[in-house]
Amino acid sequence: MYRAYALRISPFCVIILIYSSMSNRSIAEVNDEFRRGNSDIPGKVMLTQGVASLGDADVQAIMEKVQNFDGFTKDNDPYGEHDFGKIIHNGKSFFFKFDYYDPTLQFHSEDKTDLTKTVRIMTVMFASEY
Repeated sequence: MYRAYALRISPFCVIILIYSSMSNRSIAEVNDEFRRGNSDIPGKVMLTQGVASLGDADVQAIMEKVQNFDGFTKDNDPYGEHDFGKIIHNGKSFFFKFDYYDPTLQFHSEDKTDLTKTVRIMTVMFASEY
């Protein structure tokens, strides 16, 4: 399955962007593996100051919920990349979010499907910090 998007540059020029869902699945699979603790995938887990201040027991419980999250749907994951999710802990909402950087962490990755060109940063935050 493919998705196509048209980007009109001028009345005479239209760029068609085509995305394969197979590529999206591989991104989702890599994101899932990283989120579940696969240390072979380059990346870092970042906690916002608010989450880090909760203490070890709460942070550990939140991270377990993030690792076990499987509630992706077409509504909350429209591109099928498993790059954003919401969990509830002690009645409070938390998000996790992926960003993709080049190996120097200075620029966005030019190809988030290529592990040699991409470092994943997964940030865990209070929903109110988003």
